[in-house]
Amino acid sequence: MRLTHLPTGVVVACQNERSQHQNKARGHADPAAKLFELQIQEREKQKASIAGEKTDAGWGHQIRSYVLAPYQLVKDLRTGPRDRNVQAVLDGDIDDFIESWLQWRRRESTAG
Repeated sequence: MRLTHLPTGVVVACQNERSQHQNKARGHADPAAKLFELQIQEREKQKASIAGEKTDAGWGHQIRSYVLAPYQLVKDLRTGPRDRNVQAVLDGDIDDFIESWLQWRRRESTAG
């Protein structure tokens, strides 16, 4: 027995049971599962497009370095700005870092 879901074109074939009626009953249940799986795959594609590229979070892939002793310094390793007022950065004063990241991102997109 073979069923086609016309809006999506999903085809389900079932020949597991002994009778045609049992195959038909099972075949009507399978499209729902396949449509649900297609929906999940579509959501995953959307999430991947929104999230962008992912990088390894291991050693050597850090974005910002915080030095608290013997001297104080915050340095963005990607874009280069430095700030000696670590407490202000930790309290959320990161406008300089955001601005430099936006400029870096703009340069990367035009160069790529």
